[in-house]
Amino acid sequence: MRAVILPLLLLSITSASAQNKSGAQPPITPRQIASALKLTATPEGQQKLHDQIMRLFGRQNLTQGKAGAKIEATTVAWAVIDPKPSRVVQQDGTLIGDMLPLGDDGLQVLVTEMPNFTETGYRVESEGMPHMAGTVHVEHYEYTADSLPHADVPKGRLEKFEWSTSKVFPETVRDVTVYLPSGFQPQEETCLMVWQDGTRHADPLGSMRVPVVFDNLIHKKQMPRTVGIFIDPGRKPKQKPGDKAANRGFEYDSLGDAYSRMLIDEILPEVQSRYQTKFRPQPESWAIGGGSSGGICSFNVAWERPDKFRKVLSWVGSFVDLKGGHAYPSMIRLAERKPLRIYLLDGENDLDNKFGNWPIANKQMAAALKYKDYDFRIDWTQCFHGSKGMAPMLPEALRWLWRDVK
Repeated sequence: MRAVILPLLLLSITSASAQNKSGAQPPITPRQIASALKLTATPEGQQKLHDQIMRLFGRQNLTQGKAGAKIEATTVAWAVIDPKPSRVVQQDGTLIGDMLPLGDDGLQVLVTEMPNFTETGYRVESEGMPHMAGTVHVEHYEYTADSLPHADVPKGRLEKFEWSTSKVFPETVRDVTVYLPSGFQPQEETCLMVWQDGTRHADPLGSMRVPVVFDNLIHKKQMPRTVGIFIDPGRKPKQKPGDKAANRGFEYDSLGDAYSRMLIDEILPEVQSRYQTKFRPQPESWAIGGGSSGGICSFNVAWERPDKFRKVLSWVGSFVDLKGGHAYPSMIRLAERKPLRIYLLDGENDLDNKFGNWPIANKQMAAALKYKDYDFRIDWTQCFHGSKGMAPMLPEALRWLWRDVK
């Protein structure tokens, strides 16, 4: 086991990810606004900036006081329409900055840098009268080269299907995305890695960019050829794709073998049938990962079925009392050690609410794993709850998990 303290990193946002499918120009960003405001612009240039800001925030949102702050990295932008001078203040009244007027219609804007890994309550006001209020959440990291696409790296392909005939979780519908590595051949024997909250992690332009990382690490032989199965939690039949899955908490946070049975008895055979996949029989070749409730779900699958899954990736895992998950540290200490390899990541800014304290819960998990001499690693960051802290560490985490599998 080794613990790693991560340095402060900054995330570079590429313009390609902001392009929409129609090929239209992406909206102006807070950093671009800041640069434009420093220039001595012509009237035409000022009008163009005015119009770009209006499009970014939305005229209706601006007039109705619903235009929340826009964040790019650690740069934050606010805008409002009001003929009176306006400013942005913290909840205690401390001035963040005075707004700069643009044009004759009352549009005003403020762009400023905010400290990384901070949450700041704010309100926009004119002569003491509030327009709107909200919270700025600044959390910013930089990807390494292994999370970026490279022209000389062969790309895997993504396939997708809908699963609606589960016997373990009846009356649920879920999307499943399958990553097949470059050059995949039917009946090729590969390793396997399952991901909870699958759709978001299978997106090559999303936060985690798992397919891109898989492409790069497989190409460099830093992880074995692996099929990825990205599974969404179950939604009810009347829910639309993209809606918050109604069955997520029940499936992910509950202890016991229900989710592992759905996975092993239903989803994996369906993938094998559809795409002619063949997974290595050794449990050391099977991994599972997820964040938050998806993290405890992943650990629970391996805990219940170490004969199948022996590698776990969990970030900001919900080892708290949502549905009994806070018992795991004690269970680990009391049970015979299982042949698992476990990667954990959490941060000082993770959740603290009535269900528990996520940082403390993950530290308790790490302490229990250390006590029982598990093969584990915990990386400690300043991350909030979500996937931003895990994203830049994913390549290193996967190298660590798969380090002795060729």
